Amino acid sequence: MLGFAATLATPALARAGDGAVTFLFISDVHACRMGMGLSTNCLREGKTDANLLRHVHALNHLAGKYWPRAMGNKATHLPSAGQLIEASRGVVVGGDMTDDGGGQTAEPEEGTQILQFSHRYQKGTGPDTVHYPVYAGLGNHDLDQDGRPPNINWYRNELRDYVRITHEPSVFFKAPVPAKRFDPLSESYSWDWGPLHLVQLHRFGGDTRKGAVSGLPWLKNDLAAAGGRPVVLFQHYG
Repeated sequence: MLGFAATLATPALARAGDGAVTFLFISDVHACRMGMGLSTNCLREGKTDANLLRHVHALNHLAGKYWPRAMGNKATHLPSAGQLIEASRGVVVGGDMTDDGGGQTAEPEEGTQILQFSHRYQKGTGPDTVHYPVYAGLGNHDLDQDGRPPNINWYRNELRDYVRITHEPSVFFKAPVPAKRFDPLSESYSWDWGPLHLVQLHRFGGDTRKGAVSGLPWLKNDLAAAGGRPVVLFQHYG
């Protein structure tokens, strides 16, 4: 845990052959802003912008520290224990970027949670934003919130659009963090870091809840095209 609540921030060092890839994995950020305030129970649960800033600061200052030899008085047995943590290739989000989609169902305040997330977790240069490319992932909190009828998919579409705009290659504009392969049906996507092939499957690979389209057919083709690289899969559910 770094910062607050259920946010996990772990530097991950994956070795493949002679290559090494360092990246950060976070999950359950739960951006909780609703209009100019907070959504229900967020203050009590520590889901504040001040804590997001603490988290961002921690992520930005991991490089140059050392991989731990022990945690909780137990040896980590990391191959890299005692070595410097190198600069990360990027940050991968394992879902629940927002606390409840667009910010519950108050229309004047829609969209404020994904806006808060983007202000903190898009690559920038200042102290209030992450300094690495961020690979977005959707979880149940991003996708389960229904809008008011008849626009019940408003929030889900908003979050899925964020993933598309951020990662889907396009002939019309350059995506901020372009994926190597992108599935327009499930919003699953993949990219390569050095010798590694990484795949973002959002809530889970076979998800068909709330109108989602399973990404498993796309995943099968993506893995076949990975060229025998070691593969890392990310999804919100186990």
